[in-house]
Amino acid sequence: VQLQAFGGGLVQPGGSLKISCTASGFVSGDHYVIGWFRQAPGKERKFVSSIWWSSGLTYYVDSVKGRFTISRDNAKNTVYLQMNSMKFDDTAVYYCAAQPSSGAWDYWGQGTLVTVSS
Repeated sequence: VQLQAFGGGLVQPGGSLKISCTASGFVSGDHYVIGWFRQAPGKERKFVSSIWWSSGLTYYVDSVKGRFTISRDNAKNTVYLQMNSMKFDDTAVYYCAAQPSSGAWDYWGQGTLVTVSS
């Protein structure tokens, strides 16, 4: 499985940004969860949100609930993260990852930098 995240950039506090993750190489018959993680400068990488590829079931960390929306386009093999009402604390490198039925986050994209600054 190959993942590529893109769409990061500079956004002002209170602004919005949508980042994308394209995926390829899924194993037929396996079930995948696609997740977004972020790593702020000097901090550990943390979970942000995830979506089941087949059902569309979503999860969010409490700090982004109501502000971020994860979605997918199966035809384009792409997962999106729409980020609204952004805060300084949202500044981080955002990574997408894939979790097959084994239950581990086995596959990672290269990350895209999101900076919230005035």
